[in-house]
Amino acid sequence: MTNLVADIEATAEDHPGATAIAADGRDVSYRDFWTRTGRFAAALSEYGIEPSDRVALYLPNVPDFLAAFHGVLRAGGVVVPMNPQYKAREIGHLLADSGARLVVTLADLTPRVEAVMDDTDVTQVVSVGGEGNDADGADPGGTGEEGHTTSFEAFLSEKGTPVAPRADDDVAIQPYTSGTTGQPKGVLLTHSNVAWDARASASLMDGGVKESDKFLGVLPLFHIYGMTVTMVAVLFEGGTYYPMPAWDAGEALSLVERENLTVMHGVPAMFNDVVNQENADEFDLSTVRFANSGGDSLPAAVMDRFEELYGIELYEGYGLTETSPVTHANAPGHRRPGSIGKPIEGVDARIVDAEFEEVARVERGPVNEATADLDAITGELVIAGPNVMQGYHDRPDASEEVFTEAGGKRWFHTGDVGYWDEEGFFYVVDREKHVIVTGGYNVYPREVEELLYEHPDVADAAVVGVLDERRNETVKAYVVPVPGSDVTAEQVREYCLSNLAEYKHPREVEFREELPRTTTGKVQKFELADAD
Repeated sequence: MTNLVADIEATAEDHPGATAIAADGRDVSYRDFWTRTGRFAAALSEYGIEPSDRVALYLPNVPDFLAAFHGVLRAGGVVVPMNPQYKAREIGHLLADSGARLVVTLADLTPRVEAVMDDTDVTQVVSVGGEGNDADGADPGGTGEEGHTTSFEAFLSEKGTPVAPRADDDVAIQPYTSGTTGQPKGVLLTHSNVAWDARASASLMDGGVKESDKFLGVLPLFHIYGMTVTMVAVLFEGGTYYPMPAWDAGEALSLVERENLTVMHGVPAMFNDVVNQENADEFDLSTVRFANSGGDSLPAAVMDRFEELYGIELYEGYGLTETSPVTHANAPGHRRPGSIGKPIEGVDARIVDAEFEEVARVERGPVNEATADLDAITGELVIAGPNVMQGYHDRPDASEEVFTEAGGKRWFHTGDVGYWDEEGFFYVVDREKHVIVTGGYNVYPREVEELLYEHPDVADAAVVGVLDERRNETVKAYVVPVPGSDVTAEQVREYCLSNLAEYKHPREVEFREELPRTTTGKVQKFELADAD
């Protein structure tokens, strides 16, 4: 294999008239899509972008994200995706760290890029939507001008360019970690990493991804989950991608019903929003043949409610940015609610202790976490396989810290605490950094959160540790009540106390209208902790 976009070229040649992207009432054929990526790739080359040069995409889920993404790879460049919710300060670090010379963004976001250009290598901004500054056009010589902005249409070359050959281990994408424990780090994912993970993920569905499949494109494309498992996977096989620029549960359900979509990928927060829609039971999702949740732990109550409403099994998987992302999955024929599933094809996974010795497996999971001695059966989840990153960009020390060489393999440390059973299913208890130590006992927030989700008056919940003079830390719950509920903090505490060991129940309960979440749905617990 060379460049991962070569598969898209083959699809475009075999099915030129099939619909690649459907957005805003307009269908884009594979022929037109591939032509547009070629014109963008040629424009990059004319501008002076060479193989391995970084190009940043600062865009929501719009059709030109797909054209730019594949165009960068077609030219041999490296895609640096950036969250469109980031402000100038945040993108300034990503642009400076990556060395990107060109940024593709919405016209409305160009001022943020221009505000940080003096501190980066960026010389050209290509804007999507709006008018842009097209007076001089792009600078084909590659010298650029500070603050120079041109529209996407004006930037495109008149002709396309062939796919630039790339080696399997050449970097294709450089996404950044969330930065919850420090400055975000650039993750080096190769053409082989991403292509392999997309194919392996697609194979989890009955019969794999088909030309007739229609994917809901609501997972943000700047994130590796949306990028690999939805966009790349469906275009590899000639299906149709339906991008949604912003999350709205009602609009997503309407789109699935109206267009007869067949595949729904989302994060737990999205599925929680779906089941809490006032009219959730009014939507017909009968065309969906595969629904999957990833990116965070899926509360059992959310899974059960979704399946009750729509009669569709909701599968749970697991992955990280550093693993392209999928490493584990439940799938038809091997599903275990409460588990992240088994390692996907080609991936090796272990639960190890501090000395990197394997922790003994339980006979069959999931265990009752309220009564089990979790400290005796858990360890860190480590992973080896063809989807694991090369390392962190310009961070050799950080790269060294997360890898262990053992048994002829290079193992990546996930930082997640979990256990495994004799049937090969894995279970994640929580993040190491989230474990609360109270009075000498370990409390895993996810266990308390799972219970809170079962409360009929709780719509959303997060549990963190807060300082306590006597116990070192104590448990605090942040709760979003169901609209119209008059539940009290005391009732929430008593509910937890009646179902959990005394040391695990939240001694503090604070009600919120909403929880701070990332664009990919993860609760930003550091913000909750900082508030205290």
